[in-house]
Amino acid sequence: MNLLKLVIFSLCGLALPCLAQTYPNKPVKIVVPFAAGGPADNYARFIALRLQDEFKIPFVVDDKPGAGSIIGTDFVAKSAPDGYTLLMMSNTQTVNESLVDNKPFNLMRDFVAIAPINFSDLVLVIHPSLPYKNLGELIQYAKANPNTLTFASSGTGTPYHFAGELFNSMAGVKILHIPYKGSSGARTDVIGGQVNMMFDAVTTMSEYVKTNQVRAMGTTGLSRSPTLPGVPTIAESGVPKFETSIWLGLMAPAGTPKDVIDTLNKAIVKIQQNPEVVAIWAKQGATPLIMNPTAFTNYLNADIQKWASLVKTAGIKAQ
Repeated sequence: MNLLKLVIFSLCGLALPCLAQTYPNKPVKIVVPFAAGGPADNYARFIALRLQDEFKIPFVVDDKPGAGSIIGTDFVAKSAPDGYTLLMMSNTQTVNESLVDNKPFNLMRDFVAIAPINFSDLVLVIHPSLPYKNLGELIQYAKANPNTLTFASSGTGTPYHFAGELFNSMAGVKILHIPYKGSSGARTDVIGGQVNMMFDAVTTMSEYVKTNQVRAMGTTGLSRSPTLPGVPTIAESGVPKFETSIWLGLMAPAGTPKDVIDTLNKAIVKIQQNPEVVAIWAKQGATPLIMNPTAFTNYLNADIQKWASLVKTAGIKAQ
C-alpha cells in the first residue's frame, strides 16, 4: 500500500510541472500602442477573437497610445516575460529604432519576435477641392511650390509619416508633415480639408475613396491594389520603384519561453491560413504575412536597417 502511494505521488509530481506549464491558462493581454480605430487596433481585435476561440481563454486588447507608440511599447517591455502581455506592433517600431534617441527600450534587445500578422498597401489621397487630377500634376505643383502643401500622419515615425518622407525623397518635393496623435484624427482632417493629403492604409481609406470623400493619387505597392484597381501605383505614375506598406506583427518581452512563442506562432499561422480569414483580409486589402519566429526576427532586423538609411540620408528628425 505504501509503495502504491509512493508511485501515485511520484506520478502526480511529474504531472504538476506539465500542468503549470500549460499555456495559456489565464487571460492574455494584447497591448496596442496606437490610438483606437486604426489598422493595428482593428487587426489586434480580429486576431484576439480568433486566438480566444483557439485556446478557449480570453485575449483582451488594451490600447495604450502616446509618444509615437513609445508609451505602450515600453509598457510591454517592462511586463513579465510569461506570454500574458503581448505587443501588437508595426513598422513604426522599426523606424523608431533609428529615429528616436534615448528610448527606454531597444526593440531587438527587449523583445522577442512571435509572428507577423499581415501587410497592406497605402494609398495617397488628397482633398477633392485640390485641383490635381493625377500624381504628375501634384508633383509638378509641389516642385514649384516647396513647403506649401501639407500631409497628415498618425504620428512621427509611423508608416504614414515615413511613406510621406519617402515620397518627398524619391519625388524630389518638399511637402510639410503634420503629425497627429492617431490615424483617425489625421484621416478626419484630410477628409475635412484641414490638411491637403495623407498616406493611409488601403484597408481603412478605400471606402472614403469609393464614396468620393477623397481623391486617390496612387497606391504604394509595385502592382495595383485589388481593392482599388482603378488607382494607378505611384511607381507607374511618375516615381519609379516607389514601394512601401504597413505591416503588423506580435512581439513579447525578452525572456518569454520559447515554447510559449512557438505555441502562439503556430496558432497565428493557423488563423492566417484559414480560407475565410484570407478572403476577409483580401476584401479589405490586406495579405497574410506568414513567418516563423526566426524568419520574423530577420525581417525585423532588415526593416530597421532599411528605415535607418532613409533617416540618415533625408536627415529626418523626430518631431
